[in-house]
Amino acid sequence: MFEKALSGDRRYWGWIFFLLLIMGTGFIFYIKQLNYGLGITGMSRDISWGLYIAQFTFLVGVAASAVMLVIPYYLHDYKKFGKIIIFGEFLAISAVIMCLMFVFVDMGQPMRAMNMILYPTPNSIMFWDMVVLNGYLLLNLIIGWTTLSAERNELPPPKWVKPLIYISIPWAISIHTVTAFLYAGLPGRHLWLTAIMAPRFLASAFASGPALLIILCLTVKRISSFDPGKEAIQTLGKIVTYAVIINLFFFVLELFTAFYSKIPGHMHPFQYLFFGIEGHGKLIPWMWTAFILSIMAIILLINPNMRENENILIVSAVLVFISTWIDKGMGLVIGGFIPNPFEEIIEYSPTVPEVLITLGVWATGLLIITVLYKIAVSIKEKTV
Repeated sequence: MFEKALSGDRRYWGWIFFLLLIMGTGFIFYIKQLNYGLGITGMSRDISWGLYIAQFTFLVGVAASAVMLVIPYYLHDYKKFGKIIIFGEFLAISAVIMCLMFVFVDMGQPMRAMNMILYPTPNSIMFWDMVVLNGYLLLNLIIGWTTLSAERNELPPPKWVKPLIYISIPWAISIHTVTAFLYAGLPGRHLWLTAIMAPRFLASAFASGPALLIILCLTVKRISSFDPGKEAIQTLGKIVTYAVIINLFFFVLELFTAFYSKIPGHMHPFQYLFFGIEGHGKLIPWMWTAFILSIMAIILLINPNMRENENILIVSAVLVFISTWIDKGMGLVIGGFIPNPFEEIIEYSPTVPEVLITLGVWATGLLIITVLYKIAVSIKEKTV
C-alpha cells in the first residue's frame, strides 16, 4: 500500500519537501546538540525538563485520544465512526513516535535509551512509561495496518485483531495515566503533587486529540474527494466540548485547593504562571492566552448551532488545541519547577537550537501523518 503515498499533485509534494526541509534543519541542530551537549538548550540544574518534555507530555495525550473513537465504534457499535477510526489510529502512531523522539533528544546521549532495556527497573515509573508507549505504538501499527488492508481487499478484518482492539482501550488510558504518575509522584514539586493529575491529563487528552482529529478530517475533506461524514465530525465536536469543560473544571479545582488552603508551596507556581513573582513572569502572556482561548472555545462549542457550522467548529478545534498545548506543555512542566525547592526563581527560555530541534520532530510527525493519511484516503476513495 505504500505505493499510494508516492503519487500526488504539486501541493502534496510541496508539503512533503517543506517538511523534509524542516526535518533536515532540526537534524543538523540535533547533531550540534549531540556534539556539544544539552548546554545548547535553555535547561539548567534547576529546570531539567524543558521544551522537549513539554511536547512529550502533550503528545502522549494526543496519542491516547484515539480511544475516543475506538470505544464508541467497537463497544457501542457507533458505525458513524467507521470512516474515520483509521485516522484516529494513524494519528496515535504519529503522536507516539514523536513522544519517543522527544524523550530521545532530551536524553542528550542516545545510547542511554538502551539502559531501560539492558537494566530494567520495574520499580521506576519511567520504565513502565517506556513499556506502555512502545506497546501502544505496536498495537496501533498492527490494528491500523491490518484493518486498512482488509478494507482495501473489501474483506472484514481478521478475527484475531479484535482482541488487540479491546486490549488497546485500557492500554490507551494507561499511557497517559503512567505519564501523569511521572509528575504526581514527585513530592518536591507542589504543582504536580495532586491526586487528580491523571484525570486532568485524560480530560485534556480527550479535548486536544479529538480537536486535532477534527482539524485533520476537515482538511482531508477539503483537499480530497473523501467525506469523513458530518455526523462523525459533529460527534467529535461534542466530545471536545465536554472534555474541554471538564479540563477547565479540574483546573479550577486546583486553584481552589491552592488558594483556599493558602499553602505557599501550592500557591506560588500558579502565582508565577498567571501574575509573576518578584518581577519574574515569562509565562504570564502564554498562560493568559491559553485561558482566554479555552473560554472562547467553550463559548463557541457549547452552542449546538454554532458547533454545527464547520468553519466555526474548525476554529474552535484550533483554539482548544493551542490552549491545551500551552497549558499542558510549557505551563505544566516549567511551572512545576518554579520556585525551586530553595524558594528561588530560576526562569527558563528555550534556545533557538532547542526550538529548531523541536520543529524537526514535529515535522517528522506531520510527515508520518501525511503519508499514512494519503494511503488511507486513497483506499477509501476507491472503496466508498
